[in-house]
Amino acid sequence: MSRIVRLKSVKYATAIMLSLCGVCASAAGSSDVVMAQAKEMRDLALEQNIAYKTVESLTTEIGPRLAGSAQEARARDWAVAYLNSLDLDNVRVEPFELPGWVRGEEYASVTAPFPQPLSITALGGSVATPASGIEKEVVLFENLAALQQAEAGSLKNKIAYVGHAMQRTQDGSSYGYYGKLRRIGASVAAEKGAAGILIRSIGTDSHRMPHTGQMNYAPDVTKIPAAALSNPDADQLERIAERGKTIKVKMVLTPKAIGAVKSGNVIAEIEGSEHPEQVVVIGGHLDSWDLGTGAVDDGAGVAITTAAMELIKASGLKPKRTIRLILWGSEEVGLLGGKAYLQQHQEDLANHVIGTESDFGAGKIWQITSRVNEAAQPYVADIASLVDPLGIAMGAKDVNGGGPDLTPMVQAGFPGFRFVQNGTDYFDLHHTHDDTLDKIDPKDLDQSVAAYVVFAWIAANADVSDWGWEQR
Repeated sequence: MSRIVRLKSVKYATAIMLSLCGVCASAAGSSDVVMAQAKEMRDLALEQNIAYKTVESLTTEIGPRLAGSAQEARARDWAVAYLNSLDLDNVRVEPFELPGWVRGEEYASVTAPFPQPLSITALGGSVATPASGIEKEVVLFENLAALQQAEAGSLKNKIAYVGHAMQRTQDGSSYGYYGKLRRIGASVAAEKGAAGILIRSIGTDSHRMPHTGQMNYAPDVTKIPAAALSNPDADQLERIAERGKTIKVKMVLTPKAIGAVKSGNVIAEIEGSEHPEQVVVIGGHLDSWDLGTGAVDDGAGVAITTAAMELIKASGLKPKRTIRLILWGSEEVGLLGGKAYLQQHQEDLANHVIGTESDFGAGKIWQITSRVNEAAQPYVADIASLVDPLGIAMGAKDVNGGGPDLTPMVQAGFPGFRFVQNGTDYFDLHHTHDDTLDKIDPKDLDQSVAAYVVFAWIAANADVSDWGWEQR
């Protein structure tokens, strides 16, 4: 039975509007009836706390959900059961495979000149050190550019350390720039002859909790062990270096590549009444890193978009188009769920009208960005007008992104729409042990649910089905 109360008012508001204005189609966009329905569901979302209950269930009953792991499989089972309990349509899993990786032991210490432990974590995909570890001189670099400029062979039999200066931003815009160090740093260091690499965590906190995240090796380099230091430990290493003495570090990492493993995208729908083959997509990614419980990244996004589906389903109203919830699998290790979805849906891509994903934590939404054609602009304006009272402003109209898992679709020409959440403290928690439920404010989730229910309802009932697919 649904947990949502005061549902009859949605149908009641619809009946009143129909009696007052017939179809009431606005020349500028959505009908008055559709706008009234979206407004009613928006207001209902602010009262329910249903997203918090969902993320509490996921993080308590499943916990961390590393891509391809037994925990991620349990999360898919949880999701299928949960979505079926909401009486959503066509609940299913679309499976795919990926190379499995598991974390082992991880330990590091300064052995000279001032012996002391360091707080580290292996980067996703890293190879292991020998069982006894490696103990090498450390060469410090201020940033990735400095490492790239090092002479070939200059790091032979040494460990590279690379720092940087990532700062807080509301939109998280510095992450893409500084995240490049995590993604390619090991390959660059290997090219210079290094035996291993330590990086300052890609994060903005001052806690002794290192940030993991996926890295990749270039195909033509020797694979070397790669780990991140917590920010305080990175500061400590840099202070030791200021003394002008040679630094030696011992590092032990025992991760393993375990071959092909299974993952999948969990899908549920509210079928459209007039154009069921046309699809509006919302969702979040179901997997997480294995350090915390994945509450903020991305249990919150799963909960926000699932709650939006629950509200619409419980209203008893039927959208013209199908609203499809996708709980993406294996996002953290390379957007693999998004890539698999694109490959598996080649034949019906043109029927995907518009979509967006919640994957930037649990903070309040403050901005809309989009990239749609002129025919769809009035509907973006309708969404903007309905979420304006939530404190959400219209932003740039030429930003072609709907969220990480939709990136493969966007690159194929899919139009972009996104709600931008406040990420000022997002990278304090991102990919750390500190990503846990206590960091979430239920009322902030409610604001996001209200926005997503507006988006889904307006898009699924718009009078245009082409929001700007680009031929590529």
